[in-house]
Amino acid sequence: MFRIMLFIATNLAVVALISVTFSLLGVQGLLQQNGVDLDLTTLLVYSTVIGFSGAIISLLLSKFMAKRSMGVHIIQQASNPTERWLVDTVKRQAQQAGIGMPEVGIFNHPSPNAFATGWNKNNALVAVSTGLLDNMTDNEVEAVLAHEVSHVANGDMITLTLIQGVVNTFVIFISRVIGHLVDRIVFKVERGHGPAFWIVSIICEIVLGILATTIVMWFSRYREFRADEGGAKLAGKGNMIAALQRLQRAHDTPAIPDEMAAFAINAGKVQKLFSSHPPLDARIKHLQNM
Repeated sequence: MFRIMLFIATNLAVVALISVTFSLLGVQGLLQQNGVDLDLTTLLVYSTVIGFSGAIISLLLSKFMAKRSMGVHIIQQASNPTERWLVDTVKRQAQQAGIGMPEVGIFNHPSPNAFATGWNKNNALVAVSTGLLDNMTDNEVEAVLAHEVSHVANGDMITLTLIQGVVNTFVIFISRVIGHLVDRIVFKVERGHGPAFWIVSIICEIVLGILATTIVMWFSRYREFRADEGGAKLAGKGNMIAALQRLQRAHDTPAIPDEMAAFAINAGKVQKLFSSHPPLDARIKHLQNM
């Protein structure tokens, strides 16, 4: 869950920043030549540029932001048997999955958790929490690592970026249409756009962006099942099921803060529509039926 929420938060911030910058610079060529009606073609291009810029910038920053936000210690050279085992395990799984060797790291948190992030399959990061290493067996940790490596191998972050870009485009487009209507109908601006257009547009952009997050969360829940399947193939179905069952037993342990959550293996107690992970019971049942 860690990577998804961090990605979305960064995306919303970047999109809002670009939108505000455009408005301050006077980039308002969204009207037809008569200065009254919206030029929908220009607006669509404008929305696409801002929408995909936000998603792509978030993707490129994802690994850096994850390292800084979670204080990940990257294993440059193994200093103990545990670190050596982690690096060797990820290396073996990456070779099996046909991807480049990810960076491997550890972050300090009592909850058994892990995440993977990065802008492409051959430049990724796989990190595990100290709580994961302390509370799971080697076979279970191996399954968690396999789950995260599968996320990387499946290209989930790239697909997420494309979906987020499309969602951003529609959010910006609709918010500008609403802003235009409010400007004309409520504030009676006859030509050009008044301040209300940009204020209403930015407010709608934020609100609609949060609501549109449910689409991204649905995609994330769907991809979790695929990552579980990949983890089962790399580390064994029994180990993958055992790891998920261990998480069930540890559900009372405080989870990673919601503001830092995207592709961590533990969904946490989040409202269903905004949850990036399916219920653990559903994931276990899915694996058992494979």
